[in-house]
Formats: sequence, C-alpha cells, structure tokens
Amino acid sequence: IVTLALCGGVAFSQSHLDAYKYAQSELNGTARYLGMGGAFGALGGDISAMKNNPAGLAIYRSSEVVTTLSLNNTNTETNWENVIEKNSRTHFNFDNIAYVGYFPTGKSEGVIGWNAGFAYNRLKNFKRNYSMSAGGAMRTSLSDYIAERAYGNPVSKLEETSANRPYDYLDWLPVLGYNAGFIDPYSHNDEEYYSVFTQKEGDDWVPYTINNSVLQVSESGAIDQYDISFGMNINDRVFLGATMAITDISYNYESTYDEYFDHENNYMYLDNGLSTDGTGYSFNIGLIYRPFDFFRLGVAYNSPTWYKMTDYFYASAESYLTFMHEGEHYEQNISAHTPNGGYWDYEFTSPDKWLLSASFFFGQSGLLSFDYERVNYHNMKMYDYSGKANKDTNNDIKADIRGSNTYRVGAEYKVTPQFSIRAGGGYSTTPMKSQILNGDVNVYTVGTIPNYTLERRSSYYTVGLGYRFTPQFYADFACVFTNYKEDVYAFSNTYIWENDTKIQLIEAQPATMKTNNTRFALTLGYKF
Repeated sequence: IVTLALCGGVAFSQSHLDAYKYAQSELNGTARYLGMGGAFGALGGDISAMKNNPAGLAIYRSSEVVTTLSLNNTNTETNWENVIEKNSRTHFNFDNIAYVGYFPTGKSEGVIGWNAGFAYNRLKNFKRNYSMSAGGAMRTSLSDYIAERAYGNPVSKLEETSANRPYDYLDWLPVLGYNAGFIDPYSHNDEEYYSVFTQKEGDDWVPYTINNSVLQVSESGAIDQYDISFGMNINDRVFLGATMAITDISYNYESTYDEYFDHENNYMYLDNGLSTDGTGYSFNIGLIYRPFDFFRLGVAYNSPTWYKMTDYFYASAESYLTFMHEGEHYEQNISAHTPNGGYWDYEFTSPDKWLLSASFFFGQSGLLSFDYERVNYHNMKMYDYSGKANKDTNNDIKADIRGSNTYRVGAEYKVTPQFSIRAGGGYSTTPMKSQILNGDVNVYTVGTIPNYTLERRSSYYTVGLGYRFTPQFYADFACVFTNYKEDVYAFSNTYIWENDTKIQLIEAQPATMKTNNTRFALTLGYKF
C-alpha cells in the first residue's frame, strides 16, 4: 500500500478537468435565496448570503434559526451519433441549517450592532446518472487510443509479472490495457502498439467494424460547507462581514465502457471506480453600502479553498478475441485489474471569486437585486502530497481554462405584509477555451478513466413563495429549474506534430448531453 501511495505522478496525476469539477458550486441555500435566483450580494438578511457576501449578516435585526429541505430530480439526455438515451434520478437533500445571533450595542451612532452566524450549507450535489450508445457509428476504438497512450513503453515495462510491477511507476491506463489484451506491440519488446481488434490484409492493418459502443456513468456525493461568520453594522449605512469556512468534498464515480465488434462476437470492456475525499478551508470578506434607503451596493471577495485530497482507484478490464494465425483458429479471453488499495494524496487550490451587487427597494412592497460574480478558474492549482506543484496539470489549466462570469437577478413583491412572491434567474459562461471545446488538444485524464465531460453553458430560473405565520415563525417555498449543456468524450482526440504539421491520430466523436435539474425547497425559520 505504501508503494501504491507513493507511485509516480503519471499514474495518478489529476487532470485540469478534475480541478474544475471540484471547484464548481451550484445555486443552493434557503428557499427565499433560491426563489430570488441567489441575487443576495447587496441584499443580505439571509443565512445563505454568508457563503458569498458575509456583510449580509449585519443586516439582521434579530436572532434566527433556519433549516431547509429539498427534493431534487435530475434528468439527462445524451445524443451520440444520433442515438438518444435518457436517464433520471430523484433524491432528497438536507440543504442547510443555521443560527444567527444579533447583539445590539444600544448606540444610535457608530457601531449599532454585531452579528454572529453558524451555518451548514450544501454547495453542490454530484448525484447524476447518464448513459450513451453510438450504435455502429464509431470509427475509432478505445483500444486505438490506449495503443497511442502506450507509445514509448516497451513490453518488458508494461507486462505485469512477479518481477515487474508497472503500476508502481507507469501510466495506469496502458498498463491495464496491455495486460487485459487490448493492445499488442508490432514486434517483441517494441515501443509502438496497435489495437488487437484488427486483421492484417497484405501490408495493411484493417480495424474490425464496431457494432456498438456503450458508456454508462453513475456519480454521487456532495460538497458541504461549514461557516462561522461575523457582521458589523455602522450607522445603518455601512455593513461589514467576514466568514471562515471549512469545506468537505465527497465524490464517488463508477463507469462501464463496452465495445462490440462484428468479427465473431469480439468485445472489450473497461470498468472504473473512483472515490474522492477532501477537506479545505477558506475565508470571505464583504461590504454592503446603503447610500440611500432605496439603494444598496455590495462587494465581496471569496478566497480560494485550500484542500487536502485523497483519491481511491480501482479498475478492471477484459477482452475476447478470435483470430486466424498460419491457418489455425485461435480464441483469446484475457482479463486484468489494477492493484487493490491504490490511492493518491494530493493538494488542490480552488479558484478565488469576486462579487459585485446592487439592490433597489420600492417602498415596503418590492425589491429588485442584481449580482455579478467572477470566478478565476485559471488560478486553480494542483500539488502532490508533499506540496510540490503539478506542473503539467497547472500548465493545462492555464492553457485550456479561463475565468467564468455569472449573472444573477432576483425580485420579490409583498402581496400582503404576510405573503410574498419571488422570481429570479441566472446564467454562467463556460470557462473552457475554444481549443478544448473544439477537441483540438490532447486531454490527459486521471488513472484509468478515459472519459470526461466539457461544460458549454449553464442557466437557471426560479420562482418562490413566502408566508409569515407570526412575527417570529415563517415558511418559504421555492422551485429551481437548472439546465446544463455538455460534451461527453469516451476518450480524447489525440494529435502529434510532424515537421510543423499537426496530425490527428485518434478521432473521439463526442456526444452531447443535456442535464435538467428540478428542485423543490422548503425553508422553516424562527426569529427571536
């Protein structure tokens, strides 16, 4: 186990897409926060604002306890070479619980009051299932991709024997692919490989026709945050706040990839499992300024989260091959798996964020609020267990990922002093640069997992209701509709340069995927 934990960065090195996956959050919080699209940066007075602009804590004029439950339904639809598949998953969540304490100073000028808050918030749910099938449209096999990824390693290094332990020092995917019978060298101990699902016709190797390619993925887990916040009210005009946060990541991934060939029922499969745990810390600071009673401005800075992470890997693979050699018919069935107990410790620094906000009030009945959020994804960093920078991954982050902009708007109208209606929406630009979205670069994936997704856009719109039963007790309800559009690659396109000319070796033929999430949230609160 010690050997596996300390094996080379090639085997376990996290990709820049893993960094992006763990850096994301989603619209989550109390039902009032959700119903107004999360546009609370200058509004405050809600415990969910603590995780973005903690100055909103200083808006409180009483103490409060609050909790939120939600029901989520996630639907995915993939289109891979005109073959459409749909999946659905429904689950309950406990989204937050919080306490806010209000401590007035008794003064009418200067520091009027202090606030302290303690909150648990779920920042993101990973729960999702999706599957896709290409029928007979795929022109390239995963085994072709693995053959290219194995280039430069002689058989004596890839072959797992009692004397050779390639998982200790080599890229895991070609090691597994070779030992599962996906690829062979052109000659003994050669460093160049080909897919075994081919047949020689004269001087040429002709690939078998792929009857079907199938990818199935199941994801689960969440990102949870625990906040300790403080706020200060100065003259009812300036509101300051700060938050210290501890964040936990729990992510579980399972996938199965199968290919079936028209040549005598030949097939291959690759099963993958990944479990990730991480804990990090961060801080947020913010300010809200109220120059007029009807207008507020907000600004906040959210630091990176500095994580300690651990990945646990497991994969198995199998091939079935029939072929003719010197007039004889042969049948070959080979399986292999990665070592038990493989894991990798590393460090991850998430991106920092800036938030600018404005809110407008229309008497005692209505309000309109706007947020602009800038997430600096290009500032993400990966390090190994000793704190040494992972230069390859960090260079990929700089090359393929940029900052992202999110725009949020929310409105609330009090029909009566007790009953309110709300609506909101938001849109985020993709941080992926055009070169990776267009499939023009080699994408290096972690461990033995060749598939990945690329986000193109995300948007949401929300509606909500609120009712105050007594001056102390209230309930809020919200419905959130979120849409993501992504590309799904079973494996990466692969390119090389020869004489200043870019040559494509592997064509991946990605699928498109739409993910629609519908969430119903109920918040109960009590002021005292």
